[in-house]
Amino acid sequence: MKKKPDFLIIGAMKCATSTLHEQLALQPDIFMTELKEPNFFSNDEQYQKGIEWYLSHFESASDNYLCGESSTHYTKLPTYPQTVSRIQTYLPNAKFIYVMRHPLDRLISQYVHEWSQRVIDININEAIYQYPELINYSKYTMQLLPYFEAFGQHRVLPIFFERLLKYPQIELEKICKFIDYPHQPQWQTIDALNVSTERMRRSEWRDILVEAPILKQIRRNFIPQNFRNRIKSLWTMKEKPQLKSENIKYLKSIFNEDLELLGYWLGIELNCDEFQKKIVNEKKVDWQNQNYQDSQ
Repeated sequence: MKKKPDFLIIGAMKCATSTLHEQLALQPDIFMTELKEPNFFSNDEQYQKGIEWYLSHFESASDNYLCGESSTHYTKLPTYPQTVSRIQTYLPNAKFIYVMRHPLDRLISQYVHEWSQRVIDININEAIYQYPELINYSKYTMQLLPYFEAFGQHRVLPIFFERLLKYPQIELEKICKFIDYPHQPQWQTIDALNVSTERMRRSEWRDILVEAPILKQIRRNFIPQNFRNRIKSLWTMKEKPQLKSENIKYLKSIFNEDLELLGYWLGIELNCDEFQKKIVNEKKVDWQNQNYQDSQ
């Protein structure tokens, strides 16, 4: 029988899922796919490759290993509407880890990413009205509900970016307990991944010049570092995007409604202004199962 994943890190985008993926991969007897975002259940072009293609990413895992993968596209409604039903077909017993962060911070980080990929070319204050995914991917209850309905709330573990930063070992232990990892995990010191403020805009011709072996050697040997840094800065976002006060108010009105329900599920009061304090200072942040049932 081919090895299947035991758990999926399903998002959210720009919430340290790459770091969590790497941390789990470093633990003995846990196998994480080398391809960090297979996006098999979300993207039609990947799904059409077939289940055998997907399972091939777990072929090198030993029989006793817990297996997982990380695809933030799995919580990108309404962009990928068939994700949950596809997972239900092939992985009916899977567990899910969902990482969240302050919705405004997540939105800004996504904007920087999309800017670097040349998906978005306009100011963030215009983008929030023209690119609804910036808001939708921060509406956590909208993304979670289909998983609750298909798999049950108890099969989804809520994790928060802010707690990962402050209590990395405690949060890793919580995750490993959830996936039934039989050993004591250890958070490792690794280089930060996907640092948005350091992102450069994609440029095909620049990348060809930069990566060409001969040109790379010439550049390193004959072009001063300070000159190279000035050239690099031409493609780098200089300052963190700033939302106008009226747009912050608009976004908070949307996110506070979502956070109120999320907080109800967690048994705490949540809103944008209190998010950081509430999430970091709570001794335990987990679902209050009856609350989800009561909200239906």
